[in-house]
Amino acid sequence: MAAPSIHSEEGFTYLGILIAMALFGVALAATGEVWRTAAQREREQELLFVGNQYRQAFTNYYAGTPAGKPRFPRTLEDLVEDSRFPAMRRHLRRVYADPMTGKPDWVLLDAPGGGIAGVQSRSEAKPLKTGNFAPPDAKFDGAAHYSDWKFAFVPRDVPLPPKK
Repeated sequence: MAAPSIHSEEGFTYLGILIAMALFGVALAATGEVWRTAAQREREQELLFVGNQYRQAFTNYYAGTPAGKPRFPRTLEDLVEDSRFPAMRRHLRRVYADPMTGKPDWVLLDAPGGGIAGVQSRSEAKPLKTGNFAPPDAKFDGAAHYSDWKFAFVPRDVPLPPKK
């Protein structure tokens, strides 16, 4: 019969598995953070795209008003189905959801003289992008929240009223 070893190796495999699991957990946490940041960056880009689609639709609606004083739409649905003309006009394909909230729950920006001049997100999250915006969005530089990104058409001769 063999004499018992003075240096026991019992528990070595168990300790190795514990260390491996800890390292695996740290790697998963880092991967999750990268995925979360990538998803937020993607929603941010979508917000810029959709917001600029709205801004362009407000511009087209205002500029396309039939003879008379230009006016702003009363609802977002007016941008989808502009019934001011004999033939239906569409300035937007559909009412888009806010990419940051996932719902069409935009804050509507009042237009001078009534109607809607633009939209902004309700999200109070901090944006990843804080600079180097395209010219129409240059005023977003340094914004603290997505709700500070306002996508509005402002006629050159009329400023937007202050927010209530």
